[in-house]
Amino acid sequence: MSFQAYLDTIEDKTGLTPRQLLEIAQQKGFADASVKAGAILDWLREDYGLGRGHGMALVHVISKGPGIGMKHVGATGAHSDESDVLWLDGQATKPAS
Repeated sequence: MSFQAYLDTIEDKTGLTPRQLLEIAQQKGFADASVKAGAILDWLREDYGLGRGHGMALVHVISKGPGIGMKHVGATGAHSDESDVLWLDGQATKPAS
């Protein structure tokens, strides 16, 4: 599953866009550099029922922003992403690729 596909599935599961979840995380103080991934994962599991894989995709966005490394961009296989910048504003507004 691509990084973007994880975020799209999170939106399907929670009804919230990745950007909305990022804003909630910031309001709750989870964007602070001192916050460990485990605390964010616990919050996402308890409040939204997200598992570790989906949670870690959001941990990345919360702690590092929407940019991802070029390693999987344009690669073949299940983990190929189209861009090195993740779309956070929801599937309905995502530009056609």
